[in-house]
Amino acid sequence: MSASPDRTPDRAITSVCIVGGGSAGWLTAALIAARHGPDVAVTLVESVSRGTIGVGEGTWPTMRNTLRKIGIAETDFMRACHASFKQGAKFARWRTGEDDDFYYHPLVLPEGFPDLDLAPYWNAAAEQDHGAAPSFSDAVCFQEFLCEQGLAPKLITSPEYAGIANYAYHLDAVKLGELLASHATQKLGVRHIDDEIVGVERAEDGDVRAVIGQRSGPIAADLFVDCTGFAARLLGEALEVPFIDRSDVLFIDRALAVQLPVEPDSPIASHTISTAQKHGWIWDIGLPTRRGIGYVYSSRHAGADRAEEELAAYVGPGFASLTPREIPIRSGHRALFWKNNVVAVGLAAGFLEPLEASALVLIELSADYIATSLPATRGAMDFVARRFNTMTRYRWDRIIEFLKLHYILSERSDTAFWRDNRDPATIPQDLQDQLLLWRDTPPGEHDFASAHEMFPAASYQYVLYGMGFRTRPRAGQLARRDQAEDALAHTAGMKQKLARMMPTNRALLSTLAQHRFPPL
Repeated sequence: MSASPDRTPDRAITSVCIVGGGSAGWLTAALIAARHGPDVAVTLVESVSRGTIGVGEGTWPTMRNTLRKIGIAETDFMRACHASFKQGAKFARWRTGEDDDFYYHPLVLPEGFPDLDLAPYWNAAAEQDHGAAPSFSDAVCFQEFLCEQGLAPKLITSPEYAGIANYAYHLDAVKLGELLASHATQKLGVRHIDDEIVGVERAEDGDVRAVIGQRSGPIAADLFVDCTGFAARLLGEALEVPFIDRSDVLFIDRALAVQLPVEPDSPIASHTISTAQKHGWIWDIGLPTRRGIGYVYSSRHAGADRAEEELAAYVGPGFASLTPREIPIRSGHRALFWKNNVVAVGLAAGFLEPLEASALVLIELSADYIATSLPATRGAMDFVARRFNTMTRYRWDRIIEFLKLHYILSERSDTAFWRDNRDPATIPQDLQDQLLLWRDTPPGEHDFASAHEMFPAASYQYVLYGMGFRTRPRAGQLARRDQAEDALAHTAGMKQKLARMMPTNRALLSTLAQHRFPPL
């Protein structure tokens, strides 16, 4: 690949070099190659010996459409990545810390939402029944019931990427990277170079002209995608884009992760289990052959020894045979995500605690934008970059606020970690203002008007009311009582229907090992 000339406005963008592999690099490569075909040469250079961070991942439902775009069948994906179905998250011991304290953030919207908002009716019932009413998520949608019963979101006869309930995936992140690499190189024409990058060659105008491979020498391109993980070799090191630390809002900065083998016929939870601890929380993700379990905590509030004790207590006797892997978490993001002809995707752009599985979806959104909006010329790139930076910063800010919401409503006061999280000085002002508004008006679509919102109003309702927050019902919000009662009755009926027809998560995955989902 010959060296590119310095920047000229009409120079065509015909080549992209992605530096770094893993889920971020290979997903970006696959989406660009699938959209542009032979018109854009896509090269991915990585040092295979370095490995990836992957400890097990949860996706959003968006992954289904992403995989369809790049041409991977759902059956092949699930088999290759040891995947299971995810229907949301169960948050245990977040509100009071008691054993019976839990709520759900499901992936199915409340019945009738957004045309019919059931939140005022549920709040009125909760006020009248003094806590005896069903939980919000259990009352307004059927997915909490599916999760509590260990049921799957679809049947083996459901077409691939389609379900009876909305769903995402739990998967082995390392296996996902391997599948994407194989598909991108063998089916989409992506060029793969196994090499260590030892330098960066800059043009006079500040663009990156080439990255220097230890064995390959200069590898030039018109656009570079930085997927080098926390190191951010291009955007952070070469282009000196600063990192914005957000640990003043989100305290989590360490993770201890283990993989616990399971019996072949054991149940598989069809949701992420997030259990609050004294100094953070533990994730528990079920795959067909193992559970991925990790304790994310604040080192300002507890040492590694204390965290390991809590993790050991959660895992039980099997912990003695495991070796926890320590992962640093630098909570924050780059000040810019696209500068000159370099754009960062994945950990190179930033990272936050995995409370709502935002890492992979940010990769998907960023990679899809790059593929869809890839400028035809260098002259158009700066505008595309400005738009990308504005959009991506908005998304990071909204994710940070949503994650913080889980903490600030807690009634726990057993440790400084929980007390400090409620300190108003650590709560973004926009979030404080929204909470004031939501005392009288439930979160609605009017609160989230941007096309770049990360979480719908329903997600805020699930967390707010799951954590014990209440919105005072007003007469004008209760004008459609008959329709609301019908919607609640329909939800109850759906639970009975699905209990009779849906297989367990484990049973469907066992069937999938022998049979395929019908193609769309």
